[in-house]
Amino acid sequence: MTAPGTRAGAPAEDSDDLDVEEALALVREAKDDPGGQGQAPAPAPGAHSERHRATPWPEARETAARAARARVRPAPVTVPLADALGLTLAAPLNALTDLPSFDTSAMDGWAVAGPGPWDVRDEGVLAGHAQPEPLTDGEAVRIATGARIPADTTAVLRSEHGRIDAQDRLHATREMAHGQDIRPRAQECRSGDQLLPIGTVVTPAVLGLAAAAGYDTVTAVPRPRAEVLVLGDELLTEGLPRDGLIRDALGPMLPPWLRALGAEVLAVRRIGDDAKALQRAVTGSQADLVITTGGTAGGPVDHVHPVLERIGAELLVDGVKVRPGHPMLLARTKDDQHLVGLPGNPLAAVSGLLTLAEPLLRTLAAHPAPEPYALPLREAVQGHPYDTRLVPVMLRGDLGVPLHYNGPAMLRGIAAADALAVVPPGGTRQGEEAELIDLPWAAAGIEVCFT
Repeated sequence: MTAPGTRAGAPAEDSDDLDVEEALALVREAKDDPGGQGQAPAPAPGAHSERHRATPWPEARETAARAARARVRPAPVTVPLADALGLTLAAPLNALTDLPSFDTSAMDGWAVAGPGPWDVRDEGVLAGHAQPEPLTDGEAVRIATGARIPADTTAVLRSEHGRIDAQDRLHATREMAHGQDIRPRAQECRSGDQLLPIGTVVTPAVLGLAAAAGYDTVTAVPRPRAEVLVLGDELLTEGLPRDGLIRDALGPMLPPWLRALGAEVLAVRRIGDDAKALQRAVTGSQADLVITTGGTAGGPVDHVHPVLERIGAELLVDGVKVRPGHPMLLARTKDDQHLVGLPGNPLAAVSGLLTLAEPLLRTLAAHPAPEPYALPLREAVQGHPYDTRLVPVMLRGDLGVPLHYNGPAMLRGIAAADALAVVPPGGTRQGEEAELIDLPWAAAGIEVCFT
């Protein structure tokens, strides 16, 4: 059975992307160096010649980030708070008012004036009500959290720290400091103070702060727009695989993943193996980033390269030294548009998404690059002789646990994964650290909620 996007009769896009010479090299390496740490044997002359034009994995990611930096920046947009989650501030968030804007009670209890005991007023002071009457020395009034403090109040006595005697007088059951449990006006900020700088990513907490500071909208970098073009005549959109047809895994998977990376997905279009339709779709797209699935190798119906050549696109990355996902590509189709061609095999497509689409989208959205980190791997991981490998792992304590079912056509491993381990050529020993790329939903992030 072919994987989604793999053409019958076409060269396999990732049969872990190894040709015969590479497979033999791995066998020899495994025999000679079970830990996978020895030097890779030199390839046979002429073997796998496309390796010479493929881009090293770290360089490919940097090329994608640079490509987005080179384009004209879109104008900032004014966005309602309800739609701003995950965007990047394009203007500082300055306080529009003092916070709090009046003296408020930090606790439920009594507002008191002077030393006790105190006579208690009959009425209470509730949050959201107008300025209450001032207190006089020896007087107290019931007050709720967040309510305005009466003038001449010296402190708030918490409910659990006071008692009423038989004469209805209030007594403190412990010592109380002047100003206790009063939030004074402008305790957090004064009107005009900068609360957050340009470049801050809008999180739920940022939304709360903006609302508290008086904002209904924020000025932000617009969300990059993406369009997905699903290639392949062999793909079914429902039901069980049958009659040589297979289910499309990428059509359902890519749009939410792109949203998790901060993109607005304009459309998912099924093109099939139609070169003219592909060309019309690419040239007519209004997206900042066009994603294609499959068709990036050299088979009889792999139309991505020919279409890019016909429309005069600039090929920035043509193959990456990474497994799975080697035949991915990045092209500039217009001054303000790029195309990422993903392999058709599902895990290879994930590799392409995180190698090329993620850095480009992150730069377009003005998101900061995540801090790199590494963890020891619980098991040794066999490396490719020449290329980086991306291997799904679960995070368990301070260890990364490599997952099986990590072949290019498989999603079983990545579906259970928290991250991808970046395994250098030659592999990693048990307990050796490997760089990890967190998956958005596993990083305790909010990105999976972006719509």
